[in-house]
Amino acid sequence: MNKDIATPVRTKEILKKHGFSFKKSLGQNFLIDPNVLRNIVSHAGLSEKTGVIEIGPGIGALTEHLARSAGKVVAFEIDGRLLPVLEDTLSPYNNVTIIHQDILEVNLLEVMEEQFAEYEDVVVVANLPYYVTTPIIMKFLLGKVPISGMIIMMQKEVADRITASPGTKAYGSLSIAIQYYMDADVAMIVPRTVFMPQPNVESAVLRLTRKEKLPAQVKDEGFLFEVSRGSFVQRRKTIFNNLQSSLPEGKSKKEQIIDALNRSEILPSRRGETLSIEEFARLSNELYADFYKERKGEKS
Repeated sequence: MNKDIATPVRTKEILKKHGFSFKKSLGQNFLIDPNVLRNIVSHAGLSEKTGVIEIGPGIGALTEHLARSAGKVVAFEIDGRLLPVLEDTLSPYNNVTIIHQDILEVNLLEVMEEQFAEYEDVVVVANLPYYVTTPIIMKFLLGKVPISGMIIMMQKEVADRITASPGTKAYGSLSIAIQYYMDADVAMIVPRTVFMPQPNVESAVLRLTRKEKLPAQVKDEGFLFEVSRGSFVQRRKTIFNNLQSSLPEGKSKKEQIIDALNRSEILPSRRGETLSIEEFARLSNELYADFYKERKGEKS
């Protein structure tokens, strides 16, 4: 087996050889502990029949571990300076494709068709740049990309928010948007000491598994998330007060909001953080006709 990239000595050698310096703006923190990487990969349940999408491979530390376990790895790297580094470090692996593109601008459905046509199971495994964690996850979920799950390293605080339950301080619109599609749990906590350079925050590996059945049927998923976001604008305020200030024309449609809350069997005096996903789904369906249908040009 090839010598691991992810050791402090080897990482420094590679960086020196290629004259590479970290860009803070890209959130570059490279993993330098092979045990942590093996642990991450073990949570992904990979086999030769699995395709993997990786985002931000860096110098290839996680990529090589994925390549050893998966059938194919397609990694997206935004930093052009890393392309020759990856070509060098990943040269022993013929099942890795590096694409020099911003994942947020990629047509993921096309990628799935072009790269993974022969793979029934595709997962995302990545040490995500922390500043774009949420947009990346939501791009996969809202885009209906046919992945079975995600194993992703992120800021621990964000992982706590994603996995939070109703009634807790961390619970919010992000918890709802992701838990609507996926079961979410924290697989492992990762200390700062296993990164180069060390980040200022604690990290966690989040495991997202696609739900076999959505928790509720809604008339429009985008509107469900708009209602849930609006319900947390000011956490101390009641759901009624938040919705009338966050929904378009909310102040002139107070009665419609009250009616929708009553029909949803939700007390107007409750706070957004106490509502379950199912309750938000009922509420968004009741509000739909008054606040969203006309925007889409639908007729009653």
